[in-house]
Amino acid sequence: MLHTDIVDSKVKKLSLIDAEKFITSNDFGASLIFSGTVRNQNNNKSVLGITYDSHDALVIKSFEEIYSEAEEKLNIKSKSVFIEHAKGYLNLGEISIIIAVACKHRDEAYVLSRYIIEEIKKRSPIWKKEHYTNNQSDWLKGNPIIHEKN
Repeated sequence: MLHTDIVDSKVKKLSLIDAEKFITSNDFGASLIFSGTVRNQNNNKSVLGITYDSHDALVIKSFEEIYSEAEEKLNIKSKSVFIEHAKGYLNLGEISIIIAVACKHRDEAYVLSRYIIEEIKKRSPIWKKEHYTNNQSDWLKGNPIIHEKN
């Protein structure tokens, strides 16, 4: 079971309750909810907020691919996954991403959650612009796309 979305921060805030409701099931013995939030410091700069932009269709496609690959690469067949990422301006402390997973066993849940966030950071076309206390802002350098040789 999979839920993915890009959420416009002007319309709706990401919800941990929605994530928990989606993954809750008697089929699973372990569930984890990861949330990423806007912090007040980065690279020795005082941050006031972040603007996220994305190529929505490609982001959703990348989320779906990561979910599908998890079964093969991690050998986790029975799982429920909820992934949402914010788009637009977020203030300090606001949630930018939620990854909720439910699996039969705790080790699977930890491995799956970590796999998903690391792959999203590497592969999903999401950009962030930090806004600083000195009235400046910068688009941050993302992770380079690495093409694996087969």
